Amino acid sequence: MLEKVSLFSALSEEELENLEKHAHQKTYRKNTIIMEKGDESSSLFVLVSGKVAVYVADEEGKEVVLNVCEEPGAHFGELALLNSIPRTASVRTLADSRFLVISRQDFQQCLADHPEIAVEIIRSLVDKVTKLTERLSTFALKDVYGRLAATLKDLAQEEDGRLITGRITQQELARMIGSSREMVSRIFKELQTGGYITVENKRVILNKKLPARW
Repeated sequence: MLEKVSLFSALSEEELENLEKHAHQKTYRKNTIIMEKGDESSSLFVLVSGKVAVYVADEEGKEVVLNVCEEPGAHFGELALLNSIPRTASVRTLADSRFLVISRQDFQQCLADHPEIAVEIIRSLVDKVTKLTERLSTFALKDVYGRLAATLKDLAQEEDGRLITGRITQQELARMIGSSREMVSRIFKELQTGGYITVENKRVILNKKLPARW
């Protein structure tokens, strides 16, 4: 599993096996909060299977989803481990999920033995900052439809010549764009009527270029 984690791409097979021996597995049921913003940081989580949402929420419970992860090898928690700061976001499972959990001590020892891993960490953080900057621009400059269209394009990947998102609900999309599920549902209905999208098994297929405005 650790072979799929970009942070550890510089490690040999033997080194990966040694690190994985020190990791332990944890399984969480759907809708379990596995870490909250402000928690003390003690572990790096690597997704083996399942799906999680990385989000921030205010005191009234209003959420904005920063990212949805379902690719095996997706990881989170390295920033807090590096800087000994509290968790900067919360993570909740969107499906039954399994993780490899690497302790702060093992992670920092690995980093000390292989300082080149720091380069991969920098690349990972630059990618995250770039995506967050783009999302901030989208939030500031676009209306609800514009945010939804941009998010669908960002989530979609090419499969058999078609652009298809992973499994995602309208409620999850609403949380990602700071809107209501009802508004997302209204937009979806009109996009489906116009033949722009098709929804199959909670996956959105982009049949053609989405209109500039709704």
